[in-house]
Amino acid sequence: MKQVSIYAENRKGAMLEITGILLEERINILGSVTNDSAEYGIIRMIVDAPEKASAALEKKGYLCRLTEVIGVEVEDEVGNLNKLLGDLLNTNINVNYIYLSFNRESGKPIMVFSCPDAAEVRDSLRTKGYTAM
Repeated sequence: MKQVSIYAENRKGAMLEITGILLEERINILGSVTNDSAEYGIIRMIVDAPEKASAALEKKGYLCRLTEVIGVEVEDEVGNLNKLLGDLLNTNINVNYIYLSFNRESGKPIMVFSCPDAAEVRDSLRTKGYTAM
């Protein structure tokens, strides 16, 4: 999966402007997390057209970066995130950050996370029986 990271000034209306740009381009936001600081924030999004989103946002002056992340579909049950994180730790995989999306077709949650060597981690998770994207 490709994630769009948007670096934006921490000001009133910034998120509205960003989502408005995506709306104009008919880009659907599938998952997102925002981290802020006093002056700037990082908005990480999974969208249905990451390259198109990045290009549209950059055209409007936003600094963007496309990053490979992993999405793991899990059942919506108590303890499944804990099990996933335990399996990652047991395989010596460090998770940089994690946030939630969901599969609109199956209705199941998708845990989106960043880690080194995404392709290798994705393959490892698949051998453990996970649905990894």
